[in-house]
Amino acid sequence: MFDRLQAVEDRYERLNELLSDPEIVNDPKKLREYSKEQSSIQETVEVYRQYKEIKEQYTDAKAMLEDKLDPEMRELVKEEVSELEEQLEELEARLKILLIPKDPNDDKNVIMEIRGAAGGDEAALFAGDLYRMYSRYAESQGWKTEVIEASTTGVGGYKEIIFMINGNGAFSKLKYENGAHRVQRVPETESGGRIHTSTATVAVLPEAEEVEVDINEKDIRVDTFASSGPGGQSVNTTMSAVRLTHIPTGIVVSCQDEKSQIKNKEKAMKVLRARIYDKFQQEAQAEYDQQRKSAVGTGDRSERIRTYNFPQNRVTDHRIGLTIQKLDQILEGRLDEVIDALIMEDQSKKLENAEA
Repeated sequence: MFDRLQAVEDRYERLNELLSDPEIVNDPKKLREYSKEQSSIQETVEVYRQYKEIKEQYTDAKAMLEDKLDPEMRELVKEEVSELEEQLEELEARLKILLIPKDPNDDKNVIMEIRGAAGGDEAALFAGDLYRMYSRYAESQGWKTEVIEASTTGVGGYKEIIFMINGNGAFSKLKYENGAHRVQRVPETESGGRIHTSTATVAVLPEAEEVEVDINEKDIRVDTFASSGPGGQSVNTTMSAVRLTHIPTGIVVSCQDEKSQIKNKEKAMKVLRARIYDKFQQEAQAEYDQQRKSAVGTGDRSERIRTYNFPQNRVTDHRIGLTIQKLDQILEGRLDEVIDALIMEDQSKKLENAEA
């Protein structure tokens, strides 16, 4: 492990030199590439340097115990050795996690797609609750949310809503939300007080840059139409809404959120690019050795990942067996406890695989 850490520190120093090289400074592509690489290993290097400093203090303190010391001084040195040992153990555990290969998508913005599934109007209302929950969570993280496309229902909620979350590290935290979310509650329309079960699906896609997905303009069919409101009522007589069809994959994206056709096309292209990128990733993941997958979830969107039980104010994440009696808080966007637990489980499984 320490050979790998030394190699990472050496690379960090080399990147420092490269980023000072006038030739690199004048090459925007290389400058961005090297800056991104340096940023990705900076924390590892800082923790490793801290570890080496503590290790040196620990060695010096242990050496002092070999000397003739008065009882009071010996006790103080022993106490220091014990404290330094604890710090070294903590730093070593942290370094092991930092050496786990990082998901290249972790720092990216996110495109989320929420759809009401089983349960009719109640599922659409639940989709609206989930959108509000993620919007509140994004706000608490200092991220920005932007709706790309929304299909509302007459009773409120959404048949489907697609939105973008812009923020550093958004994908690293929200990627665990992929899957089917189940709600158990008494609908407002239920006179008998019976609990109904409904579901909504959540898809989390990393925003793909143009350099990552090469889309040939000839492979895209562009259709324009007048945007409409709930129930198909026309709200715009101009042909501002845009539908993009990627012929090779059959992926279709439409956007009518903006009044400008150009802006709608730009938004639709972002979603199209992310869906194509995600399709390629999903196909590659399917070929990946099943035993090496994270136990947190396969990323299959049909997998039921979480239940929100209103009568018991309970949220249960089925992948890690986590149950929290704070449904009201979680729906207000206080997702940290759930997401942190998922990250910890994911890191533990990856650590086990790395050591196997």
